[in-house]
Amino acid sequence: MAGVQFADVRKSFGQFPVIKGVNIDIADGEFVILVGPSGCGKSTLLRMLAGLENISGGEIKIGGRVVNTLPPKDRDIAMVFQNYALYPHMTVEQNMGFSLMLNKAPKAESEKRVKYAAGILGLDKLLDRYPRQLSGGQRQRVAMGRAIVRDPEVFLFDEPLSNLDAKLRVAMRAEIKELHQRLKTTTVYVTHDQIEAMTMADKIVVMHDGVVEQVGTPLELYDRPANLFVGGFIGSPAMNMIRGRLDPENPTSFRASDGTALPVSNPPAAAMGRDLVYGLRPEYISLDADGLPGEIVVIEPTGYETHLTLKLGGSDVSCVFRERVSARPGETLRIAIDASHVHLFDAETGRRLTD
Repeated sequence: MAGVQFADVRKSFGQFPVIKGVNIDIADGEFVILVGPSGCGKSTLLRMLAGLENISGGEIKIGGRVVNTLPPKDRDIAMVFQNYALYPHMTVEQNMGFSLMLNKAPKAESEKRVKYAAGILGLDKLLDRYPRQLSGGQRQRVAMGRAIVRDPEVFLFDEPLSNLDAKLRVAMRAEIKELHQRLKTTTVYVTHDQIEAMTMADKIVVMHDGVVEQVGTPLELYDRPANLFVGGFIGSPAMNMIRGRLDPENPTSFRASDGTALPVSNPPAAAMGRDLVYGLRPEYISLDADGLPGEIVVIEPTGYETHLTLKLGGSDVSCVFRERVSARPGETLRIAIDASHVHLFDAETGRRLTD
């Protein structure tokens, strides 16, 4: 196993820069997820780590060794792709052992490694089957098994669950996480799904427009987003964001652009006199008969929770309630806001303001 370091890594296609000086330090044995919207550069960064794309500047290290010019086969990595990339004319056993065959590994060693990986992934009874005889989840396990048998220093996953249905994605998330806990191999995983990132990662790297917006544990990013982009991207439903300013006569009151007064707890001194964005996650809103009035726009019962969109002053506000809400669109609900969980962002820079 080995750590991975990106030091001022850059990538341009012609005159168009897509990776703009990325610095990331991934510890030995860590499970790190690169997350961000389509086009943010996360897959390009993974492909550069794998040696499938040349870098335009900076250094990439695996286990302390600079690998900028090394071909993929010499980097001691194994990659799992979105489309499985299985050979249709080969059995599960042959697919999993193909890389060992290319490296002329002894037959006994190859069989031992394949059976070990099959045991971990529950493929013991499927070794004689062909890919066409497998479900999507089983094919993904075969692709993972093919990576495991190589015993690499680093596993790379490029959106491996995108082709699976919702229920199977949940099951495979748990399997991949359990696999990492068992093997403890350094893993770099790319996804655009922030729920995957939150539930699986030891550390998340949020990317946007070719730069790293924030690096941290899932809960660090959720509880203390560095800026508006991270606050809006991490979390489902997304964080509510309302523009306005602190009331100069009452700093614990935020005045939205339409004049609506919203509570704030211990606002930072730097927030006074600035144009701000008031950030509030939907679960920190509760029903309160004496609270602020909001008109129901949309109500979405999910069973366990009820998701509502309320018109609060001139803003649409998302709410998540654990209790059942017997109301209809057009009716008024009164809500209370937990001011201790409010974030204030500078409207011009997007940065979160802290004490």
